[in-house]
Amino acid sequence: MGKFVVKTVPSGIKFDLKATNGEIILSSEVYKSKKSCINGINSVIKNSAGAVEDQTVENFEKQRHPKFEMYTDKKGEYRFRLKATNGQIIGVSEGYTTKKACENGIASVKKNAADGKIEEQEEKKK
Repeated sequence: MGKFVVKTVPSGIKFDLKATNGEIILSSEVYKSKKSCINGINSVIKNSAGAVEDQTVENFEKQRHPKFEMYTDKKGEYRFRLKATNGQIIGVSEGYTTKKACENGIASVKKNAADGKIEEQEEKKK
């Protein structure tokens, strides 16, 4: 079972969705408050059943929101972002070297977000 890990960063608070193996499969933006961060998690849970829009192919078929947008970045790596019903980005992936790995990442978000538990990460003491 996956989990959402909420953590404080220098500029605010964010979350990562981690798969059962501990790998980060989706990262959020940085929020100003914990409440906003939790709302972001709930949005991922609600919207992760969306369709996949494969922007790596010519003349791709546009999908309605919510959706995963799969694309290639400037380095040629495959990535995806999850967009909510309102079109706002609510999570982004790491870079993948193959399209299949990126597709597996999307499938993992769909599987792990549905029943992911929320866990708060302790701030590291200096």
